[in-house]
Amino acid sequence: ETHGISFRIQISVKELLDTDVLLKLLFHLPVNYPSTLPDISVNSDQLTRAQCMDVKDKLLEQAKKHLSEPMVHDLILWVQQHLKDVIKQSATVCNEKTTLSKGTEDGIWMLLLHLDHMRAKAKYVKTVEKWASNLRLTGRLMFMGKIILILLQGDRSSIKEYLILQKTSKVDVDSSGKKCKEKMMSVLCETEVQSQHKRFQTFEIKEYSTLEELQKEFEAAGLTTLFSEFVPPLFK
Repeated sequence: ETHGISFRIQISVKELLDTDVLLKLLFHLPVNYPSTLPDISVNSDQLTRAQCMDVKDKLLEQAKKHLSEPMVHDLILWVQQHLKDVIKQSATVCNEKTTLSKGTEDGIWMLLLHLDHMRAKAKYVKTVEKWASNLRLTGRLMFMGKIILILLQGDRSSIKEYLILQKTSKVDVDSSGKKCKEKMMSVLCETEVQSQHKRFQTFEIKEYSTLEELQKEFEAAGLTTLFSEFVPPLFK
């Protein structure tokens, strides 16, 4: 009712040299769609990040032509027909674009979230693991007493996509056992990973019995400042 809906569509498109390109499209339709444009995220193992961004930009251009009428089906047909052209164009401007966007979209970003509770803990944890794996995000899901933190690292667009999923999917159950969305989540920090930060190689679920243990996890990753700024206030 308040966030709209999100869904992922995977399509296979015949590309140059007749190889199949698997496109993963994530659509987030706001509450007042179609009079508001959808958010679109494009991922593909066979395309570069710059090419994915180009496909997304072109899809949003097309979306503007369909404003105020349902458009997802038309957009999918369009990308199936025009992917070759977009990729050809993208190749010519690719070099300029990559150098420009390195510092903003293409850097490795980090996200720290605080969750108030998990009623259906096993299912919730499994969902977070699946999202992190699909979006190639690494980091930690951390439990310490009643505190639940999610620390993620990865491409900025994947971090954004994760946030959309976390806010709009039914990940937990309410007090009556009905599926519900995450309404008690706060974003503590979203920032670019700096040279002093250690990159996590995997995504792991960890439980800590003391605040010191939790602090050591942050310190080992070069995130002492992040810890002292955002974590202790949660215990007050």
